[in-house]
Amino acid sequence: MAHKRAKLDPGPSLKMIGTHSGTFQADEAMGVWMLRQLSEYRNAKVIRSRDPEVLKSLDIVLDVGGVYDHSILRYDHHQRGYEEYFSEARCTKLSASGLIYRHYGKDILKTYYQDLAEEELEWAYSKIYDSLLEALDAIDTGVEPAEALAYKDGTGLSQRVSRLNPRWNEKTDDGCEPNIDERFEEASDLCGKDFISVMTKVVESDLPAREVVEKAVLNRFNVDTSGEILSFNEGGLPWKGHLYDMEKKHKLEQKEIKFVLYPDQSGMWRVQAVTVEGKAFENRLSLPEKWRGVRDEDLTNIAGISGCRFCHAAGFIGGNDTFEGALEMAKVSLGNK
Repeated sequence: MAHKRAKLDPGPSLKMIGTHSGTFQADEAMGVWMLRQLSEYRNAKVIRSRDPEVLKSLDIVLDVGGVYDHSILRYDHHQRGYEEYFSEARCTKLSASGLIYRHYGKDILKTYYQDLAEEELEWAYSKIYDSLLEALDAIDTGVEPAEALAYKDGTGLSQRVSRLNPRWNEKTDDGCEPNIDERFEEASDLCGKDFISVMTKVVESDLPAREVVEKAVLNRFNVDTSGEILSFNEGGLPWKGHLYDMEKKHKLEQKEIKFVLYPDQSGMWRVQAVTVEGKAFENRLSLPEKWRGVRDEDLTNIAGISGCRFCHAAGFIGGNDTFEGALEMAKVSLGNK
């Protein structure tokens, strides 16, 4: 089912959101943006302070104050003994944005997409956390991404937000200090653009793709009697993650999908090996070794299948002029197990 994002009522809320003053990070900038998507806090004023008396007077407070208590709308994560996670299986503690998303994420989704079914809502809610918010939590709470990194990426949201903080020696044209509260608003808007981008992809692209993949899994025996080949009529469909999910849902662990067929933009049919879940380059079954790195007429002669265009040297993908030819390439490959 296709979903279309709704436009929000721009009317401002009279409530006030509190967070800390001084240098800002992506977690509270994102948290503030998320709250402002709700009708109760739509475009609400933000007060940035560390004064307990000031914070006490505000309607909702995040990332400051030393208290996490949903019943009084206080969402800090810096206090001793704090142990909150998005789910039991995760090692990443929730930062301010994670806490806000835990309690209000589904309401934000329903604000933009009122027609989401409950199963769709749950899936999109988890997917957005995986795709965007867990990284903000991990960076803010000090979870290393890996034991060793070959390189560092300075383009992530947290880094982009950090660069909006005034530099130590930065002055305006008239020699004054930059307005850090204005910079915070820029940071919050930046976080919102990333959230909208991820949410739109998840709901309007990934969810419909999930439905297509499930139908293909259920109809797999119409493609080949082995049940190990899937076919999509849509090129560019994001199928990998959904395929693993659907194999679990429909209990295909003993008969996993080995190959997926689909057309590319030129009209060529591709036959692609399915990788082992969690691996980038290890295939469940590769195309035959003698095909690899061979093209066109040479490949057609070696494979004995008309219309062959190529087989990658790594054996993970090949091409044929027709669906029937690509299907035959997959069938022959299954016979090479």
